[in-house]
Amino acid sequence: MTIDRRAVLLGLGASGVLPLAAFADRKREPAFVTCCRRADGRFAAAVLDEDAQLLFTETLDGRGHDAAIAPDGRLAVVFARRPGRFALVLDLSSHRRLSAFAPPDDRHFYGHGFFSPDGHLLYATENDFETERGVLGVYDVALGFRRIAEIDTHGIGPHEALFMRNGRTIAVANGGIATHPDYPRQKLNLAEMEPSLVYLDCETGDLIDHVTLPRTFHQLSIRHMTEAGDGTIWFGGQYEGAQTDPVDLVGTHETGKDIALIPAPRALYAAMNQYIGSVAVSADGARVATTSPRGGRLVIWDTKTKNPVEMRAIDDVCGAAAYRAGFLLSDGAGGLWHPDNGLAVQDGWSWDNHIVAVPKGLAQTAQHGREPHPEAAS
Repeated sequence: MTIDRRAVLLGLGASGVLPLAAFADRKREPAFVTCCRRADGRFAAAVLDEDAQLLFTETLDGRGHDAAIAPDGRLAVVFARRPGRFALVLDLSSHRRLSAFAPPDDRHFYGHGFFSPDGHLLYATENDFETERGVLGVYDVALGFRRIAEIDTHGIGPHEALFMRNGRTIAVANGGIATHPDYPRQKLNLAEMEPSLVYLDCETGDLIDHVTLPRTFHQLSIRHMTEAGDGTIWFGGQYEGAQTDPVDLVGTHETGKDIALIPAPRALYAAMNQYIGSVAVSADGARVATTSPRGGRLVIWDTKTKNPVEMRAIDDVCGAAAYRAGFLLSDGAGGLWHPDNGLAVQDGWSWDNHIVAVPKGLAQTAQHGREPHPEAAS
């Protein structure tokens, strides 16, 4: 089923934005953080409320990618898109920029990161580009996001990483692609790629498990992932081989086992144009959404049967986050979508690759807790 943008907008009104009066009796709390290019051409971080209405934006020094949200919902850290070197700290409770920081001179961000469960540490995927080594930079929140350590990811090009719900394990998707900031966006080792999934002990940084794809699929760069309700890691790949190669783009993994790519009808993967842009799990852990901006496709999977249960055509769709009983989606033309209908459109805007949800109701209550951390140097 193709979503007709014009038909949806007719239902929303001439402006394409849901009427604010419909939400006048609701307290507008931060619910989602994403990145965008505004109508004025500048890049920004954007914070939305529960109804996907814009709360505030903060200008970025360049294109943003993803954000990490503190467990108490008070802080968000927005990361630059590779090979960017800025991270912007937002105070969600006061709707303002708090500080900014950068990695060491011989590192750059890969666009993703996450907080420790106690909120004391921030981890960021980074490139040690002179030695072609992936690392997690470790930043102390109380010290104004001072970088205090790094952990080897045992692979090249770590992209998305997450703290698993068991409270002990960090999962990392190593894309396997070597890059260097002297050659922005160039991929330097396509013939020798070795993408992998890696699991690390959060206390020691020790390697728990390291798995790679079969050699036949060594050019399927593992980039984005999520943890399903049963603890299984779901991931999406971006294929760097021939456009005509038949490749399964979505897979799953459990520690101690082999990677399992999910077979699906050829037409489904062909429509995704060899590219998965985001992977997100539903609030109940029973569904996983995979998006393809290059193919203009959303595919939703059942985590138990591993079968696709829904596919929709949405031009340039990429951002995805759990939303009520389904997912909130964003596209490159300013559209914010629920799988059943459009929610809002920011005319002239372009939403970027990812959306991340804020723990519900916590950002506002956190403002009555401890004082904000000391500001880091911009």
